[in-house]
Amino acid sequence: MRVLRFLTAPAIFVAMSMPAMADKLSLNALSAYLNDMKTAKSAFTQINDDGSVSTGRVYIKRPGRVRFEYDPPEKAMVLASANTVAIFDGRSNQPPETYPLKRTPLSVILARNVNLAKANMVVGHDYDGTATMVTAQDPEHPEYGNIQLMFTAEPTELRQWIINDGSGGQTTVILGEMETGVPLKNALFNIELYLQRTQ
Repeated sequence: MRVLRFLTAPAIFVAMSMPAMADKLSLNALSAYLNDMKTAKSAFTQINDDGSVSTGRVYIKRPGRVRFEYDPPEKAMVLASANTVAIFDGRSNQPPETYPLKRTPLSVILARNVNLAKANMVVGHDYDGTATMVTAQDPEHPEYGNIQLMFTAEPTELRQWIINDGSGGQTTVILGEMETGVPLKNALFNIELYLQRTQ
């Protein structure tokens, strides 16, 4: 199933139409933006390696929590909490696939204290005339892969990320309009609770 390859599937980069911005955003400004983002939710579009598209909603509660709800016909859920990422396949009776969060590039933006200026954290910091693009990795474990983040400005917004995992796979997630500061209960991200509900 395509969604089960969320952390590993190659994806096609999609150019987005975004408002122009004045200049490249600094790493300190982007770190401050991510650290200020305690909760957020957004629709998302995921581009899969075969050119097909998956859609759904993503919920973020920093530090360490994220939830991807996929729209039908996909029957899948991706949850991160308690330092674990779990990928549920609603069409299978098998237990969810699990990974340590720290071994995925998502850990970069879900960290308690994001510091993109940390030595060896950022391996790319570019500006294409429209958006600032940052490629970041765990400096202690670059073999886990990296995450490419795309930000627009005025106001600063995270618009897209591309996960490049340690095995060479790539997944692109394009965000819709993001709502921040929304109340999100911890139960929304609870892997064990979701597992109980689906059994």
